[in-house]
Amino acid sequence: MHSTKYERSLIIVKPDAIQRRLLGEIIHRFERKGLDIVGMKMMELGDVLLDEHYAHHKDKAFFPKLKKYMQSAPVVLMAIAGVDAVATVRLIVGPTKSREASAGTIRGDFAMSVQTNIVHASDTRESAEKEIKRFFDESELCERPRHDLPYIYSPDELE
Repeated sequence: MHSTKYERSLIIVKPDAIQRRLLGEIIHRFERKGLDIVGMKMMELGDVLLDEHYAHHKDKAFFPKLKKYMQSAPVVLMAIAGVDAVATVRLIVGPTKSREASAGTIRGDFAMSVQTNIVHASDTRESAEKEIKRFFDESELCERPRHDLPYIYSPDELE
C-alpha cells in the first residue's frame, strides 16, 4: 500500500544526454535516491507528440529550434515513482537554466544551456499524470512490490 503522497513523474532524457552517453548516470541518480523506475523506453519523437507536449511554447519564436533539437536523436522516457516524486525529481534535476543549477544536480553537473539541458521533468503532479499518459500506455508501466521501502521511508510516510 502506498501513501497518498506516492506519485509518478515523467522524465525525458533529451537528445544531448543520449548523444553524450549520460543515460546510465541519470538513471543511477534516480535509483540511488530511492525512486522507482516504473516505465522506460527509447523512441524518436514525432511532430504530433512534440506539438502536444510543448503546446505552451508553440507560438514562441524558439519553438521550431526546440522541435528540431528534440528530433535530432532518440530520447529515453521514464516514469518514476515514489513519495513526493515530482518535487524530489525536480530537486535531483535542478533548475531549467542549467548554468544556475547547483553542483550535484543533473543539470548542474552536465549542462550549460536552457534548451540543451539534459532532461525534462514534470513540474506538477497534474502535469506528470498527463505527460505519462501522453507517452506511456498503462500496460507499459510496471509497479511492483518493493521490500526496501522501510529502508527508504519512515512508516508514517507510507501510510
